[in-house]
Amino acid sequence: MADSTTQQQPLVGWDKPDLDLSKAEWQSSSRGLGDVQIAFVEGFIAMRNRDRPESPSLIFTPAEWGAFVSGAREGEFDLT
Repeated sequence: MADSTTQQQPLVGWDKPDLDLSKAEWQSSSRGLGDVQIAFVEGFIAMRNRDRPESPSLIFTPAEWGAFVSGAREGEFDLT
C-alpha cells in the first residue's frame, strides 16, 4: 500500500493575511465582563476567547465586523 499525504488547501476566498497577534493590545468586551476580547491589527479586527487566549482568533475585515456587530445588536449572537 502506498503512503498517502493529505495536504491542507487554503480556504477558498480567504483573503486575510496571517497577522502577528503577539503584540496586539487586546480589549475586553462588555466592559470587561464578557468572555471575548478584540484587537485592531493592521486594518483588521481580531477576536479571541478571553479564557483561552492561546486558541485561534477569528479575523474580520471591517465590513465583516460591521455585519457581525449589527447581527449581535439584533440578537443574532450572544456575546456573553
